[in-house]
Amino acid sequence: MSKHTAVSSSNSLLISSQATHWSQQHILSLLSQLIILLIAVFIVTSMVVNLGERRLQEDWADQRYSELQTVASLASDKVSFLQFRTQTFAKGELLRQYLQKPSAQLQSRTIESWDSLTKNIPELLGLALFNPQGQLQFSTTGSFNNMQLPAALLGSGRNMGGNDIYTSPMAFTPVDGILEPYFYQLSWIENPDQSIKGYLVTYNSIVKLLETIKPAFFNQNSPLLLLDTQGFLYAGANQPEPLDSMPDTLGSSLKQTYPELWRVMAMNNFGQFHSEDATFVYLKVELTSQYETKREYFLLSYIRHDDISARYEQWRIVLIIAGCLVALLASLLVILRHRFVLERRSNQNSLQLSNGLFNSELSCLIVNDSGRIQSANAKAASALSLSIDALKDRSLQRVLHLDDDRLNQIKEALIQDKQWHGEISLETQNSSMLQTHIRSEKCPNSNEHYWLITFEDISALFDSQRQAYLYQLMSNSAVATALTDANGVLIKCNDQFDQLMSLHGDTDISLTTLLGDEVSNQWQNITAQISLQGEWTAQIMPFNHSRYDHCLKTTLVGQLTFDGDIEYLICTFEQTPPTVLAKNSSNVIGHRSAIVLRLNELENYFINLGDSIKKYSSLLVMDINPEGIFSNMGNVSQLEKRQKDIELQLLIELPLHYQIAQWQLGKLVILLTDTNANSAHQYAINMMKTLEEKNLAEGINIGIASYQPAQSLDQYLTNAEIALKRAKQSVDQNICQAFTRPSNNETNNIG
Repeated sequence: MSKHTAVSSSNSLLISSQATHWSQQHILSLLSQLIILLIAVFIVTSMVVNLGERRLQEDWADQRYSELQTVASLASDKVSFLQFRTQTFAKGELLRQYLQKPSAQLQSRTIESWDSLTKNIPELLGLALFNPQGQLQFSTTGSFNNMQLPAALLGSGRNMGGNDIYTSPMAFTPVDGILEPYFYQLSWIENPDQSIKGYLVTYNSIVKLLETIKPAFFNQNSPLLLLDTQGFLYAGANQPEPLDSMPDTLGSSLKQTYPELWRVMAMNNFGQFHSEDATFVYLKVELTSQYETKREYFLLSYIRHDDISARYEQWRIVLIIAGCLVALLASLLVILRHRFVLERRSNQNSLQLSNGLFNSELSCLIVNDSGRIQSANAKAASALSLSIDALKDRSLQRVLHLDDDRLNQIKEALIQDKQWHGEISLETQNSSMLQTHIRSEKCPNSNEHYWLITFEDISALFDSQRQAYLYQLMSNSAVATALTDANGVLIKCNDQFDQLMSLHGDTDISLTTLLGDEVSNQWQNITAQISLQGEWTAQIMPFNHSRYDHCLKTTLVGQLTFDGDIEYLICTFEQTPPTVLAKNSSNVIGHRSAIVLRLNELENYFINLGDSIKKYSSLLVMDINPEGIFSNMGNVSQLEKRQKDIELQLLIELPLHYQIAQWQLGKLVILLTDTNANSAHQYAINMMKTLEEKNLAEGINIGIASYQPAQSLDQYLTNAEIALKRAKQSVDQNICQAFTRPSNNETNNIG
């Protein structure tokens, strides 16, 4: 009884998350694996079914092709035999007697003998005798009375004679009202002196010739078509259930009914053709060859894919059933595996681990080796502003707002040292800071590990340290100093700044409001420069309703984050006389050229320069629009992005006394002071090298002009643009100069 009580007491200490349960993660994992498994089985089964059906098509095609070869060989032998038979008929005794002594009695006996031959030989349609002039003497049938012998076979100009037999191309003739495809064979009957006594012609049926061959050597269920080299059908009409694209009447053309198949046949002597509906097998046959004339034809057979599918239906059903069984068994295996893993993990956590965790006064978490929170005590849930149930099975990385780099750092420390100490900032409304200790422990009777995490809230201590850091930043400056955020909102300021701006302790104000609208309008450009170079310097003049009366030398220094974003701005202000007089439209003068000006701002800057400075200056015009790339309105956004990239690259290495401005879309202007033609050209070369390293130099052309006495900025730009046009026209250089020395003749100033 006491033992049972001890066991019950121990079991009551087990946390609920240690029991076997299907979490959302496990369910999603199981479903995803089952879906992938079913998709894989479906794809494999479909491939096996399709490959099997295609294999059956290929087997049929191979068998039909073998049969076509047999039929072609037998047909060629048959035509050769018919030539021998025609030669035998030409040497017959009755015909010889008639030719020696023509008479009506011998003609009648000869015709009777020929009629007997045509009745007993199926493919023989008839015989005819022609005189030496090629005129018909008599024949067994009148179906061929209108036939004329070719002139090339008559007279002394012929190429054949003696024992030669001429085989004609195939043609059609009506026999008993039915169109009959035929070919004739002609034999020369010569005298001993090789003069012609006449011509014997035998007419042979193509259809009956094939019918004598096909039943024994070709599958009767497959159609057999005979076509000439022009695609006309000579045999194979009246097919059972022919395809719509197949010619089914004698004389119809495959070239017209199925041009795709005919193009393949015309380019090959044999082969297979697979369409969506059927598989075709074809073979070119040479029935006879005489001198330069060949008698070539195509034998064609096909089978519907529906017929193949019908034959393959039983195998398809077997494969589908097999695929279903494999999918079912594999699914059961996956489910059982997940169940086994859950059962194993449910028995790994010990009672001692649970007691040690929840008896602690610290905030505690138990995390498995996958980074999932298994359990938490009430103090940890309170510190994390979540309920205990909401914490269970959640990712530790998400709960503590850890980025991938920080999480990998923690994992490496746990592998090497088995523990990790550090501070973690929670990105919540209160921005809590947690002093965290993570210890890696091994599960009893298992090779798996868990993390025991303890932490305490040190937000108050961190805030005091942060305030001390901000005050330390302020105390490092002996001049008027202010600390702002990236938007210019005041965070802290020293007494000198308070007195200068007459704040009287009121720091709820923006720096852009204190310095005027000109700074406010350029704030984005100013922060861009600070991100690139770390600081921005200018002279700020008093304006209407300003809080200061003297020109202020202003320096904004950026405190950047690890990602390069501005976190704080340290602003210093010193009273100083202005270097140049400002126009009424601007109270910001003499500021660094690391922001891109508008052209009117550059003009104001140029006008305020002294003549001695202008005298030793150059103006550089850069065209950044590669011809043919940004040639239409659809590419304007690409050109704007490219111009922005080039501007930022130029700002990084822009010398202190140079000024950059936007002229128009695709063109930039740089004013180079304290320089000459050679140094300006060298600066342009170095600038192009820098852009080439960043893959930004494609299609860029540069024109450079030197300052001429009493010259306005517009004239200055005109001279520089002349050099730019020459740079565009040049094929070997993209940097040209113009007006680099004073001269009365401007044409001599271009080089």
